[in-house]
Amino acid sequence: MKIIVDSLDLEDFKEMGIESWPVRVHNEEKFEWFYDKTEYCYIAAGEATIVSEFETLTVKPGDFITFPAGLEVIWDIDTAVKTQYMLE
Repeated sequence: MKIIVDSLDLEDFKEMGIESWPVRVHNEEKFEWFYDKTEYCYIAAGEATIVSEFETLTVKPGDFITFPAGLEVIWDIDTAVKTQYMLE
């Protein structure tokens, strides 16, 4: 299961209605997270390293991430992260 990271331009951001998605905020911390549903996540602020059994990646503001259902990861947050997300 791979995490998909894309960049969105302003037009895509508005077209997808991301500004109305729920907000999740995490301070500098490290925690495990299990995605029981596919989740679409826009990084609005902060930076974090996300580790799964398949890969390690760093996310930053402007990244649009798709986490597939059934994936377990570790979030290691370097700078407080604000995300806007949608569950499938």
